[in-house]
Amino acid sequence: MEGLKKLFLPITATLGFIQKYFKSMLFLLLLFVLFAPENEQELSPTNLQEIKLVGPIFDTTEVVEQLDKARENSKIKGVLLTVNSPGGTVPPSIEVMEAVKRIKGIKPIVVYASGTLASGSYYASCYADEIIANPGSMVGSIGVIMHGANVSGLMQKLGVKSQVIQAGKYKQVGTTDRAWNKAETKELNKVIQDTYKSFVQDVADGRGLDVKDQHKFADAHIFTASQAKDVGLVDRLGVMYDAKNRVAELAEVDKAHWNKEDKFDKLIKKLSAETATMVHIYFPELSLR
Repeated sequence: MEGLKKLFLPITATLGFIQKYFKSMLFLLLLFVLFAPENEQELSPTNLQEIKLVGPIFDTTEVVEQLDKARENSKIKGVLLTVNSPGGTVPPSIEVMEAVKRIKGIKPIVVYASGTLASGSYYASCYADEIIANPGSMVGSIGVIMHGANVSGLMQKLGVKSQVIQAGKYKQVGTTDRAWNKAETKELNKVIQDTYKSFVQDVADGRGLDVKDQHKFADAHIFTASQAKDVGLVDRLGVMYDAKNRVAELAEVDKAHWNKEDKFDKLIKKLSAETATMVHIYFPELSLR
């Protein structure tokens, strides 16, 4: 009997190990199935990187970090910034624009308008080496807006009155508990016009356009992809396939190996974008859209 136990000891030990650590092994197997490379290309070193700017622009920290890392990574030879955004607030749009400018001249960067390239998202993209637009995309809306609700009527019905102590004539600019007076409207207009002037100038500089022709490409005009090409906001029309090929061509790589976005990160980004939209929709803010 003792001899039989010793004979089958390797088998029983193996079975005992599997039984003891079955859950852990199953968990690791699931992780492998979810995140393991699906083909041989994913095992090859990435030499081209796609970065996405999707949804309303409120926080571009992650996009800027990705652009800067791509610029610093010597293995990355070219960058594709895929954009589908109606615009958003001014500062984060400019953050992306500056990150694009930092890449330009070091390695090629192409913007692909996959759906909407408008207002703040166009501001973010205007210094790319080339802009390629899907034929069905919408481009332009180069303008600035600030809006806010006047809830004084509702407050009166509810019997609610506001109380304010302020220092500074314009401290209540943008308030929602009454209509804005002429002085406040003039003050806000001063900010909007100066922001718009900077926006138009950057588009003209980035695209090689004459700022005197701003009535053709700016003034918040909304263009189809072909119309945008006619006024100089887009270089060519194409789909994702064409955009990726163009980046590879400009980067002069022998064989293109693109990065693949992590599935979990993709889900988190989607949830974050939806949450940010819900939060910002209730607050008046200077916007590019």
